This record gives sequence, C-alpha cells and structure tokens, in this order.
Amino acid sequence: MKVNLGIGTYRDENGNLDSLMVVRRAEYMLAKNLIQTKVYLNHTGLEAYCESGLTLVLGVDSVCRKEDRACSVQGLGGTGTNHETMLKEAGFEVREYRYWNKKTFNIDFVGLLEDLEDAPAKSVILLHGCAHNPTGCDPTKEQWQQIAEIIQRKHLFPFFDLAYQGFASGDLDEDAWSIRYFADTLNLELFVAQSFSKNLGVYSDRIGQLIACFHFPETVPIFLSQITLVVSRNYLTPPQHGAEIVSTVLNTEELYQEWILDVRRMYNRIQTIRQKLYTRLNELGTPGTWTHIITQTGMFAFTGLNPQQCRTLVHEHHCYIPSNGRVNMCAITKENVDHVAESVHQVIVTLHRLSRHSSELSAIEMQNCQ
Repeated sequence: MKVNLGIGTYRDENGNLDSLMVVRRAEYMLAKNLIQTKVYLNHTGLEAYCESGLTLVLGVDSVCRKEDRACSVQGLGGTGTNHETMLKEAGFEVREYRYWNKKTFNIDFVGLLEDLEDAPAKSVILLHGCAHNPTGCDPTKEQWQQIAEIIQRKHLFPFFDLAYQGFASGDLDEDAWSIRYFADTLNLELFVAQSFSKNLGVYSDRIGQLIACFHFPETVPIFLSQITLVVSRNYLTPPQHGAEIVSTVLNTEELYQEWILDVRRMYNRIQTIRQKLYTRLNELGTPGTWTHIITQTGMFAFTGLNPQQCRTLVHEHHCYIPSNGRVNMCAITKENVDHVAESVHQVIVTLHRLSRHSSELSAIEMQNCQ
C-alpha cells in the first residue's frame, strides 16, 4: 500500500479530493445566469466577492468595517510556499522567530515572545490566524493577547495568513478570533492573506484576497490607489470565475448554510482520523508520546518524526512524508490508518533497536581499546 502523507489538499474518507456539492450548486446557478458576462474585472477584483470575504473574516459586527477602516482586494489563493522567496526578492531582510518546541511537541511560546521582543520596530510579523501549517499548534486566546501586546508596544505590523478558516475548530467565526481581536479590540493596523482553496476546495481557481485594516478611514483610498498600481503592473486584473463561485456561496443564504455544514463535516473528519491514528499507535505500544496528534488542530500534524525515520517510512513502507515529519491528516483514511500506524511503529522500534545496538558496540570497542 502506498500513502501520500505530504499532499497539501483536503481529502475525503475515500482519499479523493473533496469537490463540495455547494460549489457545484453555485456553478450551476452561474451557468443559468444569462446576464453574466466575461468582461474584465476591475484591478481590485469582484466587489461582491471582496465584500463577502471581508465580512467572513472580520464579522458582521466589526467596528473596523462599520467605521470604513477596512478594505479588501482580490488576489491569488495558495501562495504560502512563496512567501519567503517573494519577500527576499522584494528586498526585505527575512528573519525567523521560534515557534516549534520539538521536546514538548507544542509552541515554544517563551522563545516566540523573546524573538518578537528582539524584532526591530515596524517589522512585519507573519502569523497564521488558525490551524497553523505545518505544526497544527495554535496559540490560546491568552497567548494571542500576549503576542498582541508586544506587537502593539513594539510598533510591529501583523500580517495574518488565513488559509484554513473553519479547520481549527469547525467554526468559521471562532477561527477568525485572533484577527478580530487585533483589528477590533485593539484597533491594530494589519493585513490578512485569505484563501478559499482549502475550505471551499476551489484550488485551481486560485482564489484569495488581501484584507487591510487601518486606524483611520482616510488611509483606505490611499492604500487602494497604491495596491491598484501594484496589480496593474503585475497581472492587471484578477480572474472572475472563482470569485463568482465564492461570492455566490457567501451571498446565497441556502448555500452559505450548506457550506457551514460542509466545513463542520470536514473538521469532524480530521478530528476522527486524528483519534484513530492516536488510538492505533497506543494499541501497538509505539514508543514515545502521541498525545500531540489529537491536541494539534487543522489539516496537518507535526509528528516529531526525525528525517531518518521519515526516509525509512518512504523507502521501506511507501508512506510518503516530508523530512520535517509533517503529515496531512486528510491523507489518512479508514482503509490505510492501520498501515500508517504500523509503519510508524515499525520504523521507530527498528531504528531505536539499531541505535541501541550501535551504542552497545561502540561501548565494547571502547573497552577493548582500554
């Protein structure tokens, strides 16, 4: 059996790409609309899409929105892999802050705060709004408040990556809490890179947007004038079809309610498979602690497997996993969960036995030399 654990897309219980019926319904509605044309969109994108996406992130009661201090521009979805390269090519100095504690399989929160304290004033801080990729570890609300305090005091600029809204808790509003806290409660200026690739399954439509929140409404038209220049020099105008799909889902009450249920269903599947993998590893008596499998959130689990263990999984068990040990939980199904768990178990036990044997041989050699 071969299992691709490194794939970056949501999969259903049969291992197939989940094409949501709500998207099909939206496309059917669009196909029946004889008034719709294929005319070029404005530089900033489809207005109905931008407005509905903005509401989804900030909420219907957002103070920032009511005071006209927020805006959004249609952009591409699924660009996270390129963030560091793009920033470097644009001339930015890129630094990393500590996030993952490989001993506790959780956030290195002390290290994170220390690195934020050391960041130069007015630095841009890239944060994941929820369902952190690759670790699956999100700050608690209390930790978000501590992060926000440093950002506010140090005059840092938060830039949220929101690619998995709904996948951390199953609730679209709950998963936007950190952004709403920064924007409305603290009135912080910020950017949000939003994507619908995962939670609507519209990967190839490449649909996302850039959301901006400011202190004053007068800043909005200034920002839009500048971002329009950037767009016109790069791709001139964004594609329409994906934006129409998302806009139709978000602005049609029946479809929106169906999508809410879809998001909850996808979240529940992820949680169920986490529990099954955790249970099976414990049944096998796999060395180590595996609680982090069920405490992490979102599509991904940071297993704690080292590069050698990952290579062995690939070459000897056909469980294809990146060397950092990140697993896409959606790639695991009821059909392959036993194979994955047993493969992990065998790799850990075998390599541990070989390592111990090697240490014993080294000790014997040292004694002989003496």
